Amino acid sequence: MASAMQYATDSALRDFSATIFERLGLPPTHALIVADCLVKANLRGLDSHGVARIPIYAKRLRLGLVNPRPTLTVNQVAPSAASLDGEDGMGMVVGTKAMEAAIALARNTGVGLVGVHRSTHYGMAAYYVLQAAAADHIGFAFTNSSPGMAPFGGTAPILGVNPLAVGVPAGRRPAVVLDMAMSEIARGKMRLAAMHGEPIAEGLGVDKQGRPTTDGMAVFGGGAVNPFGGPKGSALAIWMEIMGGVLTGAAFAGEMKSLYEDFSGPQRIGHVFMAIRPDLFMPMADFKQRMDTMIERLKDSHPADGRDEVLMPGEPEVRREAERVRTGIILTAEVLASLRTEAEAVALAMPEFSPTPLSGCA
Repeated sequence: MASAMQYATDSALRDFSATIFERLGLPPTHALIVADCLVKANLRGLDSHGVARIPIYAKRLRLGLVNPRPTLTVNQVAPSAASLDGEDGMGMVVGTKAMEAAIALARNTGVGLVGVHRSTHYGMAAYYVLQAAAADHIGFAFTNSSPGMAPFGGTAPILGVNPLAVGVPAGRRPAVVLDMAMSEIARGKMRLAAMHGEPIAEGLGVDKQGRPTTDGMAVFGGGAVNPFGGPKGSALAIWMEIMGGVLTGAAFAGEMKSLYEDFSGPQRIGHVFMAIRPDLFMPMADFKQRMDTMIERLKDSHPADGRDEVLMPGEPEVRREAERVRTGIILTAEVLASLRTEAEAVALAMPEFSPTPLSGCA
């Protein structure tokens, strides 16, 4: 029987996760990037993209569908643009390298664009725009993903949910961070709900026969999620398919392999990363001051009925991260059981996590 829910410090969970990936063949620096991306997702409350995904990444590594040690050479194709062959490496490692290259290009030319092909699922999209914002750049991250959503007016899950992320640094205020899938909710959240025996809301997806369902696993396993906003979400997903797939030379429009269901070959996912220097039209200090002023004007506006305040994109995640750094990352019984299995498979001792919140932990 799985043990009850426990709480982990972010540092302990990061070290534990990194060691698993090292023992699966990743170099220590790459293992730490993957672990950091997963734990950052947990800290920000995106548990569907956190350490719960370690078992599926481990499975694909063991099957040889993911290259644990890609070379990752950046090939500059224009003054402001470069191409990166992910060599089927871990998407988090590929994405971090690509955004790093985009920032380097932007420092010289003002704008940097890096297209990636032959990559894999890269976790939480916000991770890469936070990387850009931390370097005082505006960051964009576009990706396509394995089929799971039908285009508006269709029933076949040809499109991915194709998340996009944008991050903009500010001054006194936290960076403004948008990270959203083109579906009503991310497919991973549906799977996580199903793992916990919880139904999803009506209207979020259909089963493989095209019938509306509240069973997240029926949507995840051969069904299709619905695009948010009907034709608007569908059009954005198509745009992401063009940018992440067609433009970069990656697989596109249903060619990508499903992370959880298709083990016949590498995923061949594509990404586009963009970095923009915010001081192109004014000094950096002025830009940051203007960002703070904009944020404050929005937050000082009158909240709608039933709302306590106006929140900026990414603000709930910043607050959740601060809380979870103090109290610990929540690990459900199901996730703990899966992590214990992976630890045993690589002869790693399971850490001692806490059965109660770590209120004083920093």
